[in-house]
Amino acid sequence: MTRRTLVAALLLMSTSALLRAHGGMIHVMGTVTGLTDTSVTVETTEKKTVEVFLTTATTFLNGSTPSSRKELKVGDRVVIHAVKEKDALQAHEVRFSQAKAASARP
Repeated sequence: MTRRTLVAALLLMSTSALLRAHGGMIHVMGTVTGLTDTSVTVETTEKKTVEVFLTTATTFLNGSTPSSRKELKVGDRVVIHAVKEKDALQAHEVRFSQAKAASARP
């Protein structure tokens, strides 16, 4: 019983350290499948659809260059750092890269 308690405590401490390491942010990675003025819809790498809401404080980076929501397009790959507010995700930072055009074959 004592050993189980010790293991549970260690797991809890290591999990909480990981959350602090990422500032308590949730990471959403994948491809943009939908955009509005107030949200980004992403198909994650696990093939799930996630909607993340944008705020006036949301920052945008195209690679490592400051950017804007207007530069983000459907098809772009994203990593969104978000916080959970009630039942919704709110974007703190949206980092994206432009979708590469399909190469023409001769």
